[in-house]
Amino acid sequence: MKVMVAGHFGVGKTTMVSSISEISLLRTEETLTDAGLGIDDLAGVEQKRTTTVAMDFGRITISEDLVLYLFGTPGQERFSFLWDDLVLGAIGAVVLADTRRLKESFPCVDFFEARTTPFMVAVNCFADGKTYTPQDVQLALNLDPEVPVMLCDARDRLSVKAVLITLLQHVIQRQRQ
Repeated sequence: MKVMVAGHFGVGKTTMVSSISEISLLRTEETLTDAGLGIDDLAGVEQKRTTTVAMDFGRITISEDLVLYLFGTPGQERFSFLWDDLVLGAIGAVVLADTRRLKESFPCVDFFEARTTPFMVAVNCFADGKTYTPQDVQLALNLDPEVPVMLCDARDRLSVKAVLITLLQHVIQRQRQ
């Protein structure tokens, strides 16, 4: 089953997919250059040196008959046209969010809402970011009450596992309705 891991630039999508993937991550990363100055907003991620330009791809086996294929999206708006192709066949999506730049999550949320793709929000907790409750984030993003929101650490395999389990439960619940 195909799952998208989406979010804005520098939120940790590549990190999330790589921390859970049982295979070597397929990356389409390029070095940030001076050509991106004025286009890529590095506020809050000033140390970022690379960016995904097409997708990340990983895989995790849940059971003998259930394998998740994880597709991490590029975060910059100029690559957003790729999302239309990446969402095809996806059972659901994780919108990875950063409370330091929460407003940048709105286009991601809008994308999945417009396509009625089941999604959840996973807040990647950064050491220098303020911690909010999932309820605060749900309210700030104006999400429907049934959209799951949880805190996570994209670097931690167990944390990402919990996110994926929550997404799968949400997808199953939506299918039953």
